[in-house]
Amino acid sequence: MAAAEEEPEKEQEPESRGPTMYAPREDQLAVEAAGASGEAAATGPTLIWQPGPPSPGDSAQSRRTSPRLPEDSGRSDFSPGRGIRLEVIRARVRDPIEVTDRSLQPIQGAIEGSCGIEPNKSMDMGNQHPAMCRLQEIQKEVKSIEQQVIGFSGLSDDKNYKKLERILTKQLFEVDSVDTEGKGDIQQARKRVAQDIERLLKELEQNANHPHRIEIENIFKEAQLLVKEEIAPLCSGDNRVTDEFEEAIQDVILRLTHVKTGGKISLRKARYHTLTRICAVQEIIEDSMKRQPSLPLSEDAHPSVSKINSVMCEVNKARGTLIALLMGVNNSETCKHLSCVLSGLIADLDALDVCGRTEIRNYRKEVVEDINKLLKYLDLEEEADSTYAFDLGQNQSILKIEGVLKKMREVKNELLKAQNPSDLYLGSKTELQGLIGQLDEVDLGKNPCIREARRRAVIEVQTLMTFIDLKEALEKRKQGVAEEHPSHKAIWNVLGSLSEILREVLSFDGNRTDKTYIRLEELLTKQLLALDAVDPEGEEKCKAARKQAVKLAQNILSYLDLKSDEWEY
Repeated sequence: MAAAEEEPEKEQEPESRGPTMYAPREDQLAVEAAGASGEAAATGPTLIWQPGPPSPGDSAQSRRTSPRLPEDSGRSDFSPGRGIRLEVIRARVRDPIEVTDRSLQPIQGAIEGSCGIEPNKSMDMGNQHPAMCRLQEIQKEVKSIEQQVIGFSGLSDDKNYKKLERILTKQLFEVDSVDTEGKGDIQQARKRVAQDIERLLKELEQNANHPHRIEIENIFKEAQLLVKEEIAPLCSGDNRVTDEFEEAIQDVILRLTHVKTGGKISLRKARYHTLTRICAVQEIIEDSMKRQPSLPLSEDAHPSVSKINSVMCEVNKARGTLIALLMGVNNSETCKHLSCVLSGLIADLDALDVCGRTEIRNYRKEVVEDINKLLKYLDLEEEADSTYAFDLGQNQSILKIEGVLKKMREVKNELLKAQNPSDLYLGSKTELQGLIGQLDEVDLGKNPCIREARRRAVIEVQTLMTFIDLKEALEKRKQGVAEEHPSHKAIWNVLGSLSEILREVLSFDGNRTDKTYIRLEELLTKQLLALDAVDPEGEEKCKAARKQAVKLAQNILSYLDLKSDEWEY
């Protein structure tokens, strides 16, 4: 009885150790009671196994070890490891299950996971094709110069253009030399890299030959011709500049601010660099005319005066040289050499002994300040590249102007949509006057683009104020109309029509090809013709009223052009 009781316990012992990892289905096994042991001895034991979840105590080495059945185990359910359980079935299997590579995949995943290796990636490491590796290296090199190509703002004859073109062409040859060995994936990769290089080559060429880039260069050449005439007098110490030159330079600056960039970084940089150089020349010339050191001082007053005077003459020559460098009309001098010359002049002035002589010390101080200003202009282009000053989208002055325009639009929309706008006239005018004050406080930073943005914002606000004033005048006239001159009445009729046209112009948001623009332009032209037909008959008041009405119509027409010219920062 004791032996009979121990036998069931041995049969249940595997269940107490854990669930069986593999259980054969009944339809797969045909167990014959008679002769089972003899048949098993003839065919040998059949191992059917499946990996189980690894136990915390298992090591990587034990999981890697293939399962073996010891010869003297003496048990049919012996398991060599906790992660794998074997069932030895001494029976004839109808559909024997073979151990294949597919059945080993869970084990491989468990082993790689326990070793800290990500599945699938371990199979790719060290097995990538050399051609694919080379294509990846080329792609990284191309990516490293992509931003330089996008931001290139020069012309096709610049050194930087030729350098970038040479690098990209070399990389394209490298791609062509990659042997794909007929592999489809490598061919596709090579094609993609070649397309990226060709795209950058095309963009580089477009940046250098863009029509607006050529327009910027042509305007700059006009400025060069103007400046050439002023360099010689400046070098000789003559600081007189004609009014024609000042007007011509101002016109060049205004034309540059109206060049459209379309948001392209290369065009924005080109426009900004050109404006910076021309504005710097304008400032240098104006400063030399307005501010002069305390000359002359007698050389008998102190021995250091003669040295300061000689340095001042060198500064005047350096001023002309700097202008020539900024405008690109002097190829015999470099910014680096000029910077060394100016720094040497400062060192000479610092070495002078002017103790106890206040007037001489002030004289030297003024000359040093002039030299420092010239040194500041030598770093303009480098500073623009490093600070992205060409992009005015985040400029504080521009953001302030945009804030004023936003408030103005809110006031305008409220007026145009109000059923009884006369109640809003007083409050709106007060708010608009406050906006004009805010625009006056905007820091221009000697930037012509910011100056133009503020000018346009002022026109926007003033036009809305004009609309309110015109509406108030028309309503006041309706309240008590006395007998008036026929020509005066005709002028008031035109003003009434202009108020309605101005209302449409304020709401207009399009370009000069729109039908609305063409219609408004024709209406304004008709009103101008109607005013020309008014005969004041010698009445001075009628003459003055007609003159003001003509000016108003012309201002509305100019405002319509301003709204439709698609100007940008």
